[in-house]
Amino acid sequence: MFQHVSVTDDPIDLPPPYSLIMLRESGDAFAHACAIAEERGAGTLVWVRRQDMVEFAVVLEPEIPLAQARLAIYAGMNALADALATHAPPSRPVSFDWPDAIRVDGVLVGGGRLAWPEGTGEGEIPAWVVFSAMIRTSAVRVDEAGLRPLFGALDELGFEAIDAGGIVANFSRHLMVGFDEWKETGFAPLARRWLDRVSPGGRDARIADNGDRLVQATPGQVPATRQNLAEALASCSWLDPATEMPWL
Repeated sequence: MFQHVSVTDDPIDLPPPYSLIMLRESGDAFAHACAIAEERGAGTLVWVRRQDMVEFAVVLEPEIPLAQARLAIYAGMNALADALATHAPPSRPVSFDWPDAIRVDGVLVGGGRLAWPEGTGEGEIPAWVVFSAMIRTSAVRVDEAGLRPLFGALDELGFEAIDAGGIVANFSRHLMVGFDEWKETGFAPLARRWLDRVSPGGRDARIADNGDRLVQATPGQVPATRQNLAEALASCSWLDPATEMPWL
């Protein structure tokens, strides 16, 4: 079932300043990165060598208050989408559900998560932020047609010779480019790139300075509806709370 997924014991090709920590299949990249974030610092990338999942987490050290540091979810999701698009068949577009779920050709395959030290105030600079992602590469087949038409895995969507390490390495490079763009030109271009990939029905919106989504009002309605980013990140709707795995 997993013959198309390549996972090796060799370190993946990460550019400076990343430092790689590899965990075996039973590891939890998100939890491990959060546990070591303060000690290991920025650029630490934790990768779990799984056969059915691309799972990794990266430690960031923002220089801005938490209310703005949460915007890293958009930089992370853009980088993740760019990495997947490099490997995706041309006919399979990559899109987002706000703020942290990712789809390929409309099929939910996983998403991102963001964490920071508990108790950090909105106006405080967090000691660290962790961006983590999980993408389902292979799924157990089901006999009933249409049982899960909107949930799936990369191998079901035409991805061939899936290289988990290659996806992580591509992500690391795209993330660096995204942060450089953020530093040089501000957050607006990153927000626009994220909005360009948002699933149909969510494009009549904009991203506020603190990352909240402002859904545009139609003529005759009240002003735009504000959707809270911190609350949305806490719910992590693409993740099954019972299994800590992407919904399938």
